[in-house]
Amino acid sequence: MHKRFFVLILMLFVAAALAACGGGPAGGPGAAEEPADETAGGELQLAPELSVYNWADYIDEQVLADYEERYGVKIIYDTYASNEDLLTKLQAGASGYDVIFPSDYMVAQMIELGLLAEIDAEAMPNFANISDVFKDPPYDPGNAHCTPYQWGMTGIAYRRGNPAFAEGPPNSWAYLFDPTRLEPLAPQGINVLNDQRELISAALFYLGYSPNTTNRTELEAARDVILQAKPYWKTFNSEDYYSTLMESDEIVLSHAWSGDAAQAFWNTYDEATGEGNWLFTVPVEGAVRFADNVCIPANSQRQETARHFMNYLMEPEVAAAITNFTFYPSANEAAKEFIDEDILTNPGIYPPPEVAAKLQWLEDVGDAIFDYDEMWTAIKGQ
Repeated sequence: MHKRFFVLILMLFVAAALAACGGGPAGGPGAAEEPADETAGGELQLAPELSVYNWADYIDEQVLADYEERYGVKIIYDTYASNEDLLTKLQAGASGYDVIFPSDYMVAQMIELGLLAEIDAEAMPNFANISDVFKDPPYDPGNAHCTPYQWGMTGIAYRRGNPAFAEGPPNSWAYLFDPTRLEPLAPQGINVLNDQRELISAALFYLGYSPNTTNRTELEAARDVILQAKPYWKTFNSEDYYSTLMESDEIVLSHAWSGDAAQAFWNTYDEATGEGNWLFTVPVEGAVRFADNVCIPANSQRQETARHFMNYLMEPEVAAAITNFTFYPSANEAAKEFIDEDILTNPGIYPPPEVAAKLQWLEDVGDAIFDYDEMWTAIKGQ
């Protein structure tokens, strides 16, 4: 893999910007549940299989294969497109899932709803490898329910070489919401993330509001901005947009997660030119910083095996392999020894202070989530 070429280009476009995750598994509803994990003689007896529910393209499949081979546990793997899709599935009573990967604000919401099992993170030997920055997070005090996985940022991915970006990267949310910006780009294709909090937050940033506002008037303003822009968008896609839309040149602009933009760059990389087709920028108005986590649904019947898998994911070499595959930064400090040096020094993946200062976490908004749901229903329904 020619990551060094990727890094050189990515550093250039980040510098310019500064001038900026399905169907139920086997054993799902209605299926007979396996007995809970048991221990015999103090030794953990792993379940014969484990159901993992993750964002699309968010793990190196070799990591799963290695776990299966090493421990004799068959991984049943399924994917989802957004935190809200995951929440809906769990609230509908889906059983059979053992390991899930919700983002920060969704962890807090799931804890409040009683959907997550408690864990003793300190009892997991590999938890010591996690960076102190991700220990005891406000959305999961004491890491009582989840262990940190990966993190990243949300911004705008754009097609390199398009005349619309000749004077500089589209480093403003206006490129997603201002009709005067949208009109010339619409015929070439624009995608937005099919993700409630992410899309509404982008509109809130554009309007100068907090991405965690609970003010209904501000949320209605964000809804109206989105509805005004919606006719210019080609697609709502957050699951496979970087491969089906970006890499195939079906679009020229996308609301995007940083790691997906990096994958689109690499997957369109041309050795002859030393360039990929897709670049990424963080809007000047601000953007979302997210942290995804490894958690166990409260109704999992294989919680001991799930905790064993969580501990496995925190092995330094395993966490590094995941980052080297996804291009998302790892929350695992010990993994840095094994992460490609070009990724570690890449400001498009591990952002410099100037970019990091513009990033904000999404937080649990309490009862205001019902207002968010209402706005989302209006957005998708019109």
